[in-house]
Amino acid sequence: VQLQASGGGLVQPGGSLRLSCAVSGEMPSINIMGWHRQAPGKEREMVALISNLDSTNYADSAEGRFTISKDNAQNTLYLQMNSLKREDTAVYYCYAWRKGITSWGQGTQVTVSS
Repeated sequence: VQLQASGGGLVQPGGSLRLSCAVSGEMPSINIMGWHRQAPGKEREMVALISNLDSTNYADSAEGRFTISKDNAQNTLYLQMNSLKREDTAVYYCYAWRKGITSWGQGTQVTVSS
């Protein structure tokens, strides 16, 4: 599985961004997909995940503001981020877990600043 993340950029506090992750291969065969992020000087952390049955889970910091979704027909994973805060600034990575193997995208930078 190969993944290509996009959609990052510079946004003001309170703004929105939608990240996309293009996936090679058949998405229904992927057990879990999700997003992690890594801020400067910090460890990578989970943001959100979605299972092949569309069950979702969010980090406390993302709950209520971020929405993870996927489009199997388009082979794309999304992360809609609303009410962005400065502390959301990070490189965001998409991943896919299939048959015990985790594949990562290359990351997309999100900067929240006025």
